[in-house]
Amino acid sequence: MQILALDTCDAAGSVALLRDKSLLQCERHTVQEDYSSWLLPAVKGLLSAEKVNLGSIEVFAVAAGPGSFTGVRVGLTTVKAWAEIYQRPIAAVSRLQALAEESSGVARYVAAFFDARRKQTFGALYRRDLELRMIDEEVVIAPEQYLEWCVSQIGTNRIDWISPQPECLTNVPGWAARQDRGERVQEFTGALAPSIGQIGLRLAEEGNLTDALRLDANYIRRSDAEILWKGAKHGS
Repeated sequence: MQILALDTCDAAGSVALLRDKSLLQCERHTVQEDYSSWLLPAVKGLLSAEKVNLGSIEVFAVAAGPGSFTGVRVGLTTVKAWAEIYQRPIAAVSRLQALAEESSGVARYVAAFFDARRKQTFGALYRRDLELRMIDEEVVIAPEQYLEWCVSQIGTNRIDWISPQPECLTNVPGWAARQDRGERVQEFTGALAPSIGQIGLRLAEEGNLTDALRLDANYIRRSDAEILWKGAKHGS
């Protein structure tokens, strides 16, 4: 199965081409160029390197969020167009799950998080079973609240923490207690598109895919435009 995976949720995005579990090509977004102009040429170059065209892609895997509103929209809009043109299914993947999959630790629990700006953190907590199982829902809250919430869920167990921005958590006062337990935040600096493609493959094998009509963004929080529009509509 050939899978094209996209992550445009923040500036450190990427695209990847996989054949089953094997990564064929990966291109990272390392320039200042907007995704609206970078994405299509990057995908074209990646496919050309393997002499593959979009019509031969069997599943489009995309990070549906959380992340930048603009970035998420670019990725989802692009994948929707391809899915409609080539009549292919879509695997909608949480960027937090893809991040958690990159954890190299062995603790029973994995906490994945990254900067949500506005002094908040996007975060989720997973339990390692045969696969990672999410505990409760993804959240966007203050870093100290995220730390407290994770600790309240796991009792005396240890947590493997992973993030592209460890300082989001390691700078809060409560972190010292976790550090005393020997915990650390694994800093992830790689591309998430390969992990998104791997999760997309599992979703395809489980028959848990979607289409262009049903694909929806996972923003977690509403955009400023939506908040202002709804506030104006109700006179607030």
